[in-house]
Amino acid sequence: MHLLPTISTIFIVLSAVFMGIGIHKIKKHRNIEGHQKMMTYAAVSAVLFFIIYVSRTIFIGNTAFGGPDYLVPFYTVFLIFHIILATTGAFLGGTQIYFGTKRKLSKHRKLAPWASVIWFGTAITGVMVYVLLYILYPGGETTSLIRAIIQG
Repeated sequence: MHLLPTISTIFIVLSAVFMGIGIHKIKKHRNIEGHQKMMTYAAVSAVLFFIIYVSRTIFIGNTAFGGPDYLVPFYTVFLIFHIILATTGAFLGGTQIYFGTKRKLSKHRKLAPWASVIWFGTAITGVMVYVLLYILYPGGETTSLIRAIIQG
């Protein structure tokens, strides 16, 4: 069982679910308090994902793709796409939190469609990476950052 990857993936899915509920609350019901609460839950879930992911990367390591060799280039391109989405999504999410809490609502509303689509894309591709690494194919080698530095 891959406990930490499973837990971190659950948190990123929860982040997207809370974000979807938050968007619904503001767009359909003009429920500002409910929107803020759901977006806070989404942000906390994303931060918990990140803490688990970084901790696992440093102490346990990342798992290499264990599927067939002919799929490695496709997986690598897909993973790079996911990383770009995740980095962009994290930046936009932080910017959205800033705009929302500082009541810069015109900027918040203008950026929201982009930020939400990118974050949903991040969550979807993150789940796909998890499925490729731990469900469809046996995980490859795992090397922690600390071990790589020490043995380096």
